[in-house]
Amino acid sequence: MFVKAKDTVVVITGQDKGKQGKVLVAEPKKNRVVVEGVAMVKKHQKSRMQGQPGGIIEKEAAIDASNVMLFCPKCNAGRRFGNKVTVTEKDGKKVRNVIRVCKKCGTELE
Repeated sequence: MFVKAKDTVVVITGQDKGKQGKVLVAEPKKNRVVVEGVAMVKKHQKSRMQGQPGGIIEKEAAIDASNVMLFCPKCNAGRRFGNKVTVTEKDGKKVRNVIRVCKKCGTELE
């Protein structure tokens, strides 16, 4: 999956189209992500302990990863990203580093 936790993304389809936020949880096996402030749902929660009140809480729901696009800070928009592989030698061993690169402007994400 191309999205990782703590990435900034833009929603490209659905009721929250155009919103951007950070990825809180990425679930690669289900191909779903939870983005902060996007796909808010209301959950009726019962109080579990004496001090904890019950009520209706709002929380983020998971959306499909294909509905988000990585945000490029240089372009200031959602863009497609590719992978750039660099090979370096460290202590006589080859080490591969994969860096995500914006396909429009060439900016690298760490």
